Amino acid sequence: MTMTFAEETRREFLHDSLTAAAAATLGAGSILAAQDQQPGEGLPRRPLGRTGVRVSILCLGGWHIGDIRDKKEAIRIMHAALDQGINFFDNCWDYHDGGSEEIMGQALAADQGKWRKQCFLMTKVCARDAKGVRQQVEQSLRRLRTDVIDLLQMHEINWDNDPEWVIEQGGLAELLQLQKEGKVRFVGFTGHKSPHIHLKMLPIHRWDTVQMPINVCDHFYRSFVHEVVPAARKAGIGVIGMKTMGGGRTEGKIVAAGVATPEECLRYALSQDVASVVSGITSMDILQKNLAVARNFRPLTAEEMQRLAAKVKPHAGDGRHERFKSTIDFDGPYHRKQHGFD
Repeated sequence: MTMTFAEETRREFLHDSLTAAAAATLGAGSILAAQDQQPGEGLPRRPLGRTGVRVSILCLGGWHIGDIRDKKEAIRIMHAALDQGINFFDNCWDYHDGGSEEIMGQALAADQGKWRKQCFLMTKVCARDAKGVRQQVEQSLRRLRTDVIDLLQMHEINWDNDPEWVIEQGGLAELLQLQKEGKVRFVGFTGHKSPHIHLKMLPIHRWDTVQMPINVCDHFYRSFVHEVVPAARKAGIGVIGMKTMGGGRTEGKIVAAGVATPEECLRYALSQDVASVVSGITSMDILQKNLAVARNFRPLTAEEMQRLAAKVKPHAGDGRHERFKSTIDFDGPYHRKQHGFD
């Protein structure tokens, strides 16, 4: 039977999607091959770029942990995460006006600091100027009740002039000075807006890490996976994924819209060439479900990737579930004001 033009086009798309998806998975071979399984119920770990550190493939998200109303429950969740193999915690100076760092600091300082010893601790700085960077890092150290931050990232490099600002205003130089003083071990940057801004930022310093959206819709829309991950990996920079389920307070926009299941979202992200993905955890139930996927993780096969690509594509190409890439509505208030958008 002769195929119509539309049917031929669709077949070509599926073949191209399979080829690209398989290439992405094969491209992840170097880091997947370096993944190790921890004893017992521990989570798999992967190398974080050239740092020499191995982090769990799940990273506990700081924004969501600060969004839990019952702070005692938030602490219990963090202790359970550490007990069950998550050794990587995320945070930021401006999450919940410092509340996320405060509650994480309480959790890690408990039991005479035994939890802090189990945790590779990351937070982020929002200022671009030298004075602001130092003040914010000193505040983060106090809130987190620690003498050193393992990974300090420059937050929300979302604006085209941010790469210039971090140099011109002295923020990067001050961050590197704090690193020399031993208050910061490794440095990186984050952003969720545009691959081209990340590519502009990558060459200005020998970064240890970079954080970016990694999700099934990104595969088709302004893709960090296709454009930034290969460049970062080539430079030896550890890649950290975020917005794995599309972002949001609860289950994630991609999941809420029925585009993909939580397991599909996590497996897609973890099948990419990333060291870890940040996971928003607001309950013990979500913690256990995410742990189950990560503990039993297996990369998507080429066939599974093809099916997922075909399912997601109709919902992804116009960016409707990744509006953090196309608007300022999802940028932090600090950064909107910083750039004159009150």
